Formats: sequence, structure tokens, C-alpha cells
Amino acid sequence: MQTAGRLSAAIAILEDFDRRSTPIKTAIADWSRGARFAGAKDRAWISGLCLDVLRRRNSLAAAMGDKSPRAGALAALRFLWKTPLEELAAIAAETPYGPGPLNEDEREKLGGDSLAAIAAEAAPVAGDFPEWLAPLMARAFGAETAREAQALAARADIDLRINTLKTEPEKALAALRPVHGEAAGLLTTAARIPAPDPSMRAPAVTVIPAFSKGWVEVQDLGSQIAAAAAGDVKGAQALDLCAGGGGKTLALAALMANTGQIYAYDHDARRLRPLYDRAKRAGVRNLQIRNPVAGETLEDLKARMDLVFIDAPCTGSGTWRRHPDSKWRLKPAQLERRIGEQDAVLAEGAEYVKAGGRLIYVTCSVFKEENEDRLDAFLAARPEFGRACALEAVAASGLLTEAGRAVLERCRTPEGALRLTPLRAHCDGFFIAVLKRQQG
Repeated sequence: MQTAGRLSAAIAILEDFDRRSTPIKTAIADWSRGARFAGAKDRAWISGLCLDVLRRRNSLAAAMGDKSPRAGALAALRFLWKTPLEELAAIAAETPYGPGPLNEDEREKLGGDSLAAIAAEAAPVAGDFPEWLAPLMARAFGAETAREAQALAARADIDLRINTLKTEPEKALAALRPVHGEAAGLLTTAARIPAPDPSMRAPAVTVIPAFSKGWVEVQDLGSQIAAAAAGDVKGAQALDLCAGGGGKTLALAALMANTGQIYAYDHDARRLRPLYDRAKRAGVRNLQIRNPVAGETLEDLKARMDLVFIDAPCTGSGTWRRHPDSKWRLKPAQLERRIGEQDAVLAEGAEYVKAGGRLIYVTCSVFKEENEDRLDAFLAARPEFGRACALEAVAASGLLTEAGRAVLERCRTPEGALRLTPLRAHCDGFFIAVLKRQQG
């Protein structure tokens, strides 16, 4: 495809996204089914542009004085991808594939540095998030709201967890060099591949030998830190209550060094499906998957677990770098549903924690409404639980580096939890809290 055709395709996909409010991946897939002529590089270019427009939607619209997908796509190419103005004008005007010549106003806006001035705008514009979320963001970040939001609107690196059940960090890092992998720095088992150029495909991590051998798993650094909050769990009895596809289950199994027993469960059995193959590839031998479709319950685990890990359902506001469409699709009713689900899963998870055991509560949300407020409500109802220091729990895992401790010190909340953000920790947004049940 010519660049003009790619640009027109991206605009059409963004228009479809607005019209149907469907996930952007769905809109791209629907377009692709009718565009068999598009190759892998074409799809990567188009997808990259769509995602960058959605990451910076408000600021691009403000710079152009126009909220349309066309304006956003043109502005992203000019200001984010640094396409020279005359080159962009030629692309747009190319017939028959381009979206049409630039008009006088577009030329004027694209010819200046109008995006730079947006930094002085109100936080929802400068930080590129919906206006209705302004009170929630301000409550979480105060005067730093715009800066924190801008970091959540940036492109994300590819993070990897080195699986110590199969290999050593040094060996895995050597195997990752062909895809530009490097140590992430905060955890000894964390690796990172820097984000590629916006128009380029990300490295195909899942086809390299290190992945096939089970040496590495794709997992955001924040998610890895959340799992490390389990601390020293060798020989423990552990339950991953909202296991989903099993990313944190596998990280916990590695921390346990295949000792003790880890149980994985999810009320949505479909989400558990990948875990069977993932666990086999990772060399996990201490895992028992409890599948509700098979009638398998957790009744026999009540008050028996040393550790209950709750990766609670949430709005996903901490993952906006990777899923920028989700912030524009999020509605107040969805937030309320998630809050109800969080209260329910906390109450459920508490039933499995034995006296002296721990409960770890994690969300990939930055909102206090889904984090501190939920714990306050839970602790008011369950006084036998108390707060513990999440940073010290991560340190007890043995994975935290000296540099990592310094970073996490900046992420501590007054109550001893951790609030990770791209700005503070160069990872997705996560909230991590550790609670301990009193003895007796």
C-alpha cells in the first residue's frame, strides 16, 4: 500500500471506532478482513497511527481546532511522527488513495508548532483523557495530574519476565539481544525491549527460541512487581483467585520455585484457557487449575491459604499506554460495576486466608475509588485484617534491585501500598496492597 492509502485506511478505522465505540483492535480487524491487499507492514503502520491518535486525541484536536479523525491522523503524522509539512500535503493529495488535499486552515495549523502550546491547557486536554475523569485523576495525582496523564499517553516498551524455572537472567538476556532486549533494572528477572518507531512492527517476541523454550514471558514490569509482592513464598499454599490467562500465576510459581502448591481460579473459565499451555511451556509443576466449567470449586481451600492473590477486575486506567481506546470507551456505569466487583472479590478472597496469612490486592487502575476506597471499606468490615508494607514484601522476594528500591520508594502511599505509574516507575499503572490476617 502507498502511504496515502494507509492514511485513508487509518482515518476510516478511526471513524468506525467513533461510530460504533468498539475496541480499536476490533475496528482494525474488521477493516483488515475487507483489505486482503494489505500486508503485515501496512497493518502495523495503520495500527500504529490509530493508536497514537487515540493516545493523544484531545491534544491533537486542540492543536487542530478540529476533533475529526482526519484532523487527528494528520496531526499525529505531522507532530508525533515528524512528517515534513510538504511531504504530508503530497500524501494527503495523492489520487486516488489519499484522503484529500489539505485545506488552508489545516496547512496553517500543521505548519506551526501548535501542539507545543497545548501543555498549558487544562489537564484533560494536556493529559489526553476524558473530561469526566478529571476529578478522579486530580484526586489520585493532585498537581501532577497533567504530567502523570501525559506519561499514560506515551507509547510503551515491551516488557518481559525471565522465567527462573527454566533459565538464569544472564542466559536469557543474551538470548534476547537479537530483538534488542536489555535488563529493565528494577527486578533482577525483568527485561525490556524499547518501543519501536511508531510506524514499525514490534519485534516478534513470541517466535524467538527463548520464548518457545519458556525462558521468557511477555509481562509488563508493573505486573511483575505486583507478583513479587508475594515475597518469599517457597513452600507456601497460594491461591490466585482472578487468574485470567495466568501471567501472575506463572510469576508466582517461579517465586515458589515449584515448591508448595498454587491454585489458579477464575469465575470466567474462558480466561483460564491459555494457562494450561503456558504453564507447560514454563515448566510449572506445582500448579492446580480449578476450572468452574468442570464443577471444580474452592470450598476445600477456605481458611487454608498462606497467600491469596487478587488481581481484581478494574477499569484498566493504568494500561492506557497499551490500550488507549479504553479511556475513550470508559463510562461512569462501568466504573460503578467494577467497584462492586472489587468489593465482592475482596470479601470472597478473605475467606481463603488462614490466620497469619496474607491477602494481596492488585489493580491496574490509578483511581483511588478502585484502590484505597475499596481497602478502607474492606478493613472496616473485616477488622481481623491489617495493612502491611508492600515495598518490604517486594524486597522479600529477593528480586528487587537497589535501583528498584529507590524507584518504589517514590511510589509508596501513606498507607504502605504502592501506586506505580509510567512517570514514576516506567511501567503500566498498578496499585499493590498487602494485608495480613491476625493470628488466632
